[in-house]
Amino acid sequence: MIILALDTTTRDGSIAVLDDAVVRVERGGDATVTHGQRLPGELADALSAAGIRIEDVDLLAVAAGPGSFTGLRVGIATIQGVAMAHAKRVVAVSALEALARAAVNPRNSIGAWMDAQRGEVFAALYAADGKDLLIPPVSAAPAAVLRTWSSAADISRTTFIGDGAVRHAEVLRELAPDVHVMSPPLLAGLVGQIAAENPSRAVLPHAIVPIYVRRSDAELARARREAMP
Repeated sequence: MIILALDTTTRDGSIAVLDDAVVRVERGGDATVTHGQRLPGELADALSAAGIRIEDVDLLAVAAGPGSFTGLRVGIATIQGVAMAHAKRVVAVSALEALARAAVNPRNSIGAWMDAQRGEVFAALYAADGKDLLIPPVSAAPAAVLRTWSSAADISRTTFIGDGAVRHAEVLRELAPDVHVMSPPLLAGLVGQIAAENPSRAVLPHAIVPIYVRRSDAELARARREAMP
């Protein structure tokens, strides 16, 4: 099964082509150029590097969030366009789930933290297998996340991964000096591997649901205006 996977949850993002769960090509993007300018050209380049035509692709996969609102919209719209044009189905994968998969280990729970700006992280807690979700995704300040998680996990024995974990490593180490913090890998290959393991999650392109976790700045501003007397 040939899978074309895309991640646009961060500025650089990534693209991967997989044969079943084996990554044949994976490329990170140029963060100085917007996803809108780079796609779908980068998809075509990745397919060419793998020696694959779009007609040979059996399944599409996309990181559906959380992350940059603009990046998510561009990435999902691009995959939807490809899927509709070529009658493909799509597996939408949480970027937090993909992060957790990169930190699978024998015993430690996994804290997937993405930088959500505004001093917050997008965070979800997974079991050591990177599959079982222990605490659902939230958007909150790192200290608030840790207070909530401390009742469900031993923070000192939790592996943290993601740009949010790296950015807020000092907060983590104030609570657990020896906590393990991992930098984020490229996610497209992991997104594709999760799709390969879960083809039953594939949906028609119009059924992709973005994972926002929190409301956009525009929605928050509108809510503040409506709350004013």
